[in-house]
Order: sequence, then structure tokens, then C-alpha cells
Amino acid sequence: MRHVSLGDEPTDTDIRIGVEVLGDGGIVAYPTDTLYGLAVDPARDSAVKRLCQLKQRSLDSGLPLIAASLTQVETCLGALPSLGRHLCERFWPGPLTLVFTPENTISSGVCAADGSVAVRVPRCLVACRLAELSGHPITATSANFAGVKPSSTAEGVASQLMGKIDLVLGTKGSLGGSASTIVDVRGSEPLLIRNGAIAWNRVLQSTG
Repeated sequence: MRHVSLGDEPTDTDIRIGVEVLGDGGIVAYPTDTLYGLAVDPARDSAVKRLCQLKQRSLDSGLPLIAASLTQVETCLGALPSLGRHLCERFWPGPLTLVFTPENTISSGVCAADGSVAVRVPRCLVACRLAELSGHPITATSANFAGVKPSSTAEGVASQLMGKIDLVLGTKGSLGGSASTIVDVRGSEPLLIRNGAIAWNRVLQSTG
């Protein structure tokens, strides 16, 4: 495992190394605006399977995604429902994950059993750049083993996952953020799946 942690945050060269690792089917730990995430190329079934085994997740549980922009979301996954469009315009970039049914085909291990996918566009420039240079959304499940508290530092991630992942893109200091709020936008009203960094009453207020 390589550990890249140069300066205050990874350089563009470091991030391009991460893209190469993803292209080879590897797993990359990287910072987001909440916690460290684990990225694989969601179109590579073997990489998705490896990540699910690492996280001890069934292939029908689904894996959350991070995208570089709304344009990337809709280009790669399909158009958001009108409710999702409204919420992303209000809260993206930021820690709000939207659950919807993609129009385009993606790896079965990324979709949940009901065919839905969860995606967000973060504030973190490293995460966005990794997705941008990859040319598609990347997985964003938390960088920890099942049942173990996620680490807020690159050193903690590297220590916990030593030998299990291929690269850590680390920033200095501690992230210490709350997990993203997850909202299902497939219906006419938002449905809370998980409380998180964005208060649920703010989501409800934004829909009027």
C-alpha cells in the first residue's frame, strides 16, 4: 500500500496516481467533506466485489457514490427526479446523499437490491477531482471495517486498512465530520434514510 500525504492536501499528481490505481482495479482511501471514503471504479465488477468483501457488505446492499458535479451524475447515471434536482441545487456541493433509480446501467454491486443508487457531490476538492479525473462517479463507502469506528485521520485509515487497500490520499489533520444525510427522492416527498451533517428540518424547509 502506498501512502500519499504531501503538504496540506494531495497534489494533482497524487490524485492522478489515485486514478491510475482505480483504473487497475485498486481501492483508494481519500478525504471527503465528512469522513474518509473508499473508492473503486463502480464499473469494474471485480473491484466492487473486492470492496464489498473488505467492508463485509452483501452485493445487494449497494455502495454510495461521489461525483464531481451534477453534470457527471446525470451523464453517468441518468437524470435526477425533480425533487432530487431541487435538493441538489440547494445543498450540493455538500454532505447530502440522494437516493434515486438510475436510468443507466451500473454494476449490480453498486445498486441496492431495489435498483436504487445513492450519490452526492461533496465540497471536498480532492474527492471531486478524483471523480472528475476518473471520468465517472466513484464509490464513497466509509474507510473502515464493518463494526469499527471510521478514522478521522489518514494515519488512522492507513493503520486500520494496512494491506487491504492500495493507496491512501491523505490530508493533514483530522476531518472529524459527521456522515452525510441520506434522503430518498424517488417519491413526491423527501424520505429520510439517515440523519447526518445536514439537519432533516433544513431539508424539509427547503421543499416548502
